[in-house]
Amino acid sequence: MIKIDNFAQVTAQIETERGVSKQALKEAIEQALISACRRQYTEEAVLNAVIDPETGEARIMQTKTVVKKITNDLLEISVKEAKKIKKTAKIDEEITFEVIPSDFGRIAAQTAKQVIIQRIREAEKTAILDDFKSKIGSLVTGTIQRIEPYGYLVNLGRTEALLHHKEQIPGETYNIKDKIRLYVSDVVQSPKGPKIIISRTHSGFLKCLFNLEIPEIDDGIIEIKSISREPGKRSKVAVKTNNPSIGAVGTCVGHLGSRIQSIIKELGDEKIDILEWDEDIEVFIGNSLKPAQITKVKITNEEQRQATAVVPNDQLSLAIGKNGINVRLAVKLTGWKLDISNEDDFQKKERDSGLSLAEKMQLEKEKNKEESDSDPDENKKPDIMDSEETGSEETVPEDTQPIKVSIVAKELKMKTADLIEKAQTFGVSIKSNRVTLSPDQVKTIRENFSI
Repeated sequence: MIKIDNFAQVTAQIETERGVSKQALKEAIEQALISACRRQYTEEAVLNAVIDPETGEARIMQTKTVVKKITNDLLEISVKEAKKIKKTAKIDEEITFEVIPSDFGRIAAQTAKQVIIQRIREAEKTAILDDFKSKIGSLVTGTIQRIEPYGYLVNLGRTEALLHHKEQIPGETYNIKDKIRLYVSDVVQSPKGPKIIISRTHSGFLKCLFNLEIPEIDDGIIEIKSISREPGKRSKVAVKTNNPSIGAVGTCVGHLGSRIQSIIKELGDEKIDILEWDEDIEVFIGNSLKPAQITKVKITNEEQRQATAVVPNDQLSLAIGKNGINVRLAVKLTGWKLDISNEDDFQKKERDSGLSLAEKMQLEKEKNKEESDSDPDENKKPDIMDSEETGSEETVPEDTQPIKVSIVAKELKMKTADLIEKAQTFGVSIKSNRVTLSPDQVKTIRENFSI
């Protein structure tokens, strides 16, 4: 028997200071005692250590099988020797008895010490890993300990973590011993121990701040449905109330903006848009583009989640936002691809989309004619017949009017580039897809293509 002095007090102290449980310490010491005994007993021997957690008494137990004839002294015991230990011992029965190593001196004790230290470190790493895994998705408070080339080394109490530059809000700087709030986004196991991934740019950081500052969210009265964020610039938060008598947006803003201002201050004056979530996707998309006024939202492709938002002509730049930030955040918030159009452009597209090909060709011809009439060079062309002599105006047949090459291509149901390439084979040279074809060129093309 081996006596460990003050075992209960020591394990309690280590549990308090380093967060390693008494049971983990007991198992580590038992394993260390077995490792020390291996200097005398090989790996083949079946050994087990048992420690009394109250008294600190440790025993090394060995297990052997009772046999008639011993072939392996480490695993087998004769019937005669077994009955000395247990009078009712039988063949093939396993006998467990205490062994006292003959050379359990300084070297063995040093081996035990090293194993105990190693086991305690492993147990401590496991405890830290389990502790911070339970904190994934929540806020922790840390202290800036050192400035590193790639960020700040933050003391989280029992461990340290690196706040990388890409996880910092742009423009933020800290000094040593500054206390900061951090979001635990992940915990991974590495060869050097648990690695805590912390962030201040994660959208979850903003969500946790809302939960902290707005009790109604923590109580479930108000629910955060979606968040989109560009750290340091602007964020959008879609909220929904589960109590019709409580307004979601007003509750989040607080009296005179008191609640939202504390969050904005934590984020370094990042702008935050709080808006109502709605089951109707058209209404939700309209809300997501605020502060711009939305005239209409049209779903263009429901399967691919595409929509067009129509805004007044003077609201287009506001809907898009500076460098497109408003529409980008709206896309992230809703999960839909959005096309922003002003009222004039949208009405023109709607009008054009309702016309047949023949009507579009006629509109194009009328447009070309208006452009031709307004061209001063065209006005200088002599009339074929003087209207005063004939007493009536001469009308030009439609087949003799010049037509744009794109109109002829549509008429022939082919691409303009293909028409230009094939027209060269029968002597019609077209320099670009914007030229206007003469009546003779149109006639030659129609004769060589089957319509």
